[in-house]
Amino acid sequence: MKICIINGPNLNLLGKREPEVYGSLTFEEYFTSLQIKFPAIDFVYFQSNIEGELIDKIQEYGFTYDGIILNAGAYTHTSIGIGDAIKAITTAVIEVHISNTFSRESFRHQSYISGNAKGVILGFGLQSYELAVHSFVL
Repeated sequence: MKICIINGPNLNLLGKREPEVYGSLTFEEYFTSLQIKFPAIDFVYFQSNIEGELIDKIQEYGFTYDGIILNAGAYTHTSIGIGDAIKAITTAVIEVHISNTFSRESFRHQSYISGNAKGVILGFGLQSYELAVHSFVL
């Protein structure tokens, strides 16, 4: 099984950015733990602060991988282009958020991804990614 994890803007700052919300682990540290926990899965990880690069990766992996786990960060609430990219591919996408976006500012309650995603997992910290992996292997 091949799963791609795509993270959007500011998620490169995990471990430094608001640790009370996002925790103290870097995503690279967490990614290594996922690889150890799921040795049968071929994981690929990509992060960018640039919307078009995220769309490029969705298109690159969106016809050949078994699943995409996407945390588009703030682009979740603003990017029609990312939503359209998910609609255009055949690979299932799980939308993931570390925090509970519904307990935050009201503009974070809107997602241009959810309507085209297989599912949405939010509010479980970094464990949200692991829950998304489980959704593909069950």
